Amino acid sequence: MSSTFSISDLSREFDLTTRAIRFYEDLGLLQPERTGPGGRNRVYSVRDRTRLKLTLRAKRLGLSLTEAKDIIDTYESPRDTGMQLTKFLEVLDVHRSRIEEQMADLQANLDEIKVHQREARTLLGKVAASAPKNKKPKAQVAHVR
Repeated sequence: MSSTFSISDLSREFDLTTRAIRFYEDLGLLQPERTGPGGRNRVYSVRDRTRLKLTLRAKRLGLSLTEAKDIIDTYESPRDTGMQLTKFLEVLDVHRSRIEEQMADLQANLDEIKVHQREARTLLGKVAASAPKNKKPKAQVAHVR
């Protein structure tokens, strides 16, 4: 594996648009070196690649980019590992609570849908039972002149 990457390299590897990568850069998640005339070329380090990978993992967990950045920055600081893990657990606890609330709301919604489905099926059964039997619709006759 190379020790530097272009924006196109990362875009291909992580199936992202270059615009998304620049957005992560604007948020401070990535800090590429600038080269070439006017610093137009971005050169990403192994550190940037790792930070991008961790950012995408945090997004899959449903964390916000701010939460992802806080966690990633904490792990890069020379602080105590215990503090880092405590911060990580706090963020995960809050996120887990939010997801559990959403799941409860979704379950209540699903239960309500099931009630309405049962009621509609019952009413449909009554409509079908009260419909006249053996009554065939009259055939339409086309008049030809």
